Amino acid sequence: MSGQKTAPVSTGGAPAPTSGDRWLARLSVLATAGALVALLAGARGGVIVLVVGVVGVALALAGGWWYLSNRGIVRWLAATLVVVALVGVPVFYLLRGRLDDLLVVLLLAAVAATSGRAAVRRSLPVSVMPEHATPRPVRPYVIMNPRSGGGKVGRFGLVDKADSLGADVGLLVGPGPVDVAALARAAVADGVDLLGVAGGDGTQALVAGIATEADLPFLVISAGTRNHFAMDLGLDRERPDDGLEALSDGVEVRIDLGTIGGRTFVNNASFGAYADIVQSPAYRDDKRGTTLEMLPDILSGHRGPRLVVRVDGDTVIEAPQALLVSNNPYDTTDPAGLGRRARLDTGLLGVVAVTVSSAAQAVGLLSGRHAAGVRRLTAHEVVVDADVAEIPVGIDGESVLMPTPVHCTIEPLALRVRLPRHRPGVPVQSTPLDRVLHVWHLAVSRGGAVSAAQVPG
Repeated sequence: MSGQKTAPVSTGGAPAPTSGDRWLARLSVLATAGALVALLAGARGGVIVLVVGVVGVALALAGGWWYLSNRGIVRWLAATLVVVALVGVPVFYLLRGRLDDLLVVLLLAAVAATSGRAAVRRSLPVSVMPEHATPRPVRPYVIMNPRSGGGKVGRFGLVDKADSLGADVGLLVGPGPVDVAALARAAVADGVDLLGVAGGDGTQALVAGIATEADLPFLVISAGTRNHFAMDLGLDRERPDDGLEALSDGVEVRIDLGTIGGRTFVNNASFGAYADIVQSPAYRDDKRGTTLEMLPDILSGHRGPRLVVRVDGDTVIEAPQALLVSNNPYDTTDPAGLGRRARLDTGLLGVVAVTVSSAAQAVGLLSGRHAAGVRRLTAHEVVVDADVAEIPVGIDGESVLMPTPVHCTIEPLALRVRLPRHRPGVPVQSTPLDRVLHVWHLAVSRGGAVSAAQVPG
């Protein structure tokens, strides 16, 4: 700890709903009711109309599973099944004179979802991490990778803007590889009072670990390709230059930092299917082809090490095909477990283990958190063992080989992050039921704020 006293700025709250929010909610409710009426009207010609739609969706999903998990003629037959299902259902509705009904249902459902999402985004209470006002850094140092994100450093003029704000810049250029850690440690030894990175999540994690050791604030510039860490901090991933505003008008938050085998991660560590695919030498040049080539063996259990996962020493997960250990849990409404993290300060690792052995389980993954093939847990420590001496692990998108067993832990509130005071993407923490109830309460309200009793959570 630096010993510097900081003043709290905000901890989140409920924005006052406007008349526009209420009318968006009413539009969503009316469109939903209209879609239900149209759906029932479409079934007036017989139950067969509804049955064909349900069967068509099921066949398309099953065909997709068989396409991913097989090769040769079976894969192409599966692809044919998907096409037939997706084309056949609309054709059937057309021949039965029900295509108009289907289009009306889809249109009304889209209107309901779009207007409801807009109402929620504008007015649902947000859960944000506590922010604190801090003095402007005197000697900030920002490491920039000119090659990250297709050249975002140059395209957005990040070097010049950082310089104009009083920051020293270290560019990752040279005839050979540049030791990022050595560059950051040298800056710390020279007396800088902030470390920042304009680069990918892997580089962010490396320098974040060094900033934590030195108890320095850390600056995130979304100049990488995916920028998942920046997204969960509420930064605009399309405007990395906006992140530099934290140097002149910033606040500080404290967040957790994941550790694995002596190194840090800000997003997640992945094992099994995903890590095995990324480890392939052909993956960088042909991501889609390599994934399709390796998935059948992985999904059938014929490829890759057999994993055994111990969660907090109590829960044991045998032979998952894919495992994700994240710095704080991801949104559980996302079936794949790769959505957003509304909070990065819970002091818990998120654990998502996927075990799929049949088409039914593959289709069941779409049901979300209660899918039979998915286990979701939280933990303070996760130990991943295997029947081999080392296993591939994807750490914040970077593939490495690590000796087994692999230990994952979390350091609560270890990282000080300096952020712009105004950020467009602070996430809303809510469940689907929260959002549905919030839209309904907005639709029937006549003014004023939606009370805490009305909004779950």
